[in-house]
Amino acid sequence: MPEAKTVNLDVHAVATLRYIRASMDAAGNVAVPGSAGIAMGIIGTAATVLCLVPHLRPHWLVIWLATGPIAAVTGGLLLARSGSVAYFIAAGTPGRKLAVALLPTLFAGAVLTAVLWRADLTDVIPGTWLLMYGCALISASVSTTSIVTWMGASFAGFGLLALVMPAPLQIPLLGIGFGGLHVLFGILIARGARGRES
Repeated sequence: MPEAKTVNLDVHAVATLRYIRASMDAAGNVAVPGSAGIAMGIIGTAATVLCLVPHLRPHWLVIWLATGPIAAVTGGLLLARSGSVAYFIAAGTPGRKLAVALLPTLFAGAVLTAVLWRADLTDVIPGTWLLMYGCALISASVSTTSIVTWMGASFAGFGLLALVMPAPLQIPLLGIGFGGLHVLFGILIARGARGRES
């Protein structure tokens, strides 16, 4: 029986294959526009200001429950305007990865909100929201950019902090998270995108 011959791949060919694979992975990522984060941050900041008005403070949960969908729709519309969405919609893969990463954790956060509200534990809802949203962003960073990982970790950190802080600090921490962190990382993402274009 003839002896099997081993074939050595050329180093250049291996490097080329790695480049092709990295290009295909990058093409499957969703480019999240910085404007989406900035807009959602402005909406979050507005909600915080409303909640800090003394006669509106008892209604903070209703205000934030109304704010969440508004911010999500605004962010989604700005994502839909970004250049990567043509591929995002046509191929479906990046959109599916993003949805699979985000939606389960956000659904779990919604369920926990209902459970905590029924148990009259509304003081821990802000920390739960920040923590769950942070975890959702960390999962979503698989199909976006690495800066989203840092954004998610920051949200999760604020969530853990909120869970141990006294009740009067919950609304300001929500504002720092959903307002300040969204704006900060939106600016960083926008700057990064401009840097890649130049």
